[in-house]
Amino acid sequence: MILTVDQVGDLLDEIAESFPSALFQGLNGGVCLQEEALPDPEFREVYILGEYCHDCLGLYINLYYGSFAVLAEQEEWNRETWLEELRITLAHELTHHLEHLSGLHALDDRDAEELAIWRAEYQGDS
Repeated sequence: MILTVDQVGDLLDEIAESFPSALFQGLNGGVCLQEEALPDPEFREVYILGEYCHDCLGLYINLYYGSFAVLAEQEEWNRETWLEELRITLAHELTHHLEHLSGLHALDDRDAEELAIWRAEYQGDS
């Protein structure tokens, strides 16, 4: 099931409202749903679902509708899978936000370790 970007935006709003508002403190750029897909620069078959950004524009989260849509088509998602994947991704990016505010980087480290393992396995299969 492929949802439209507007439908995903509505689901994302519903999910965000279910989280405690304290998690969004300091997130001055909010949560943005970008229409495009974001392939990994090194592995075009892999799509980035979300990213926590802290730059000259402020602190914000981008979620990539196109990346979710590619996976939804490949894996034949239903509405519940969309909800679960959006919730997991938003929670993950909010964790990056909270760690950034606290000066921590445990999730960044874990993401880097998991990516290194995945890349080693993927490159070993090629």
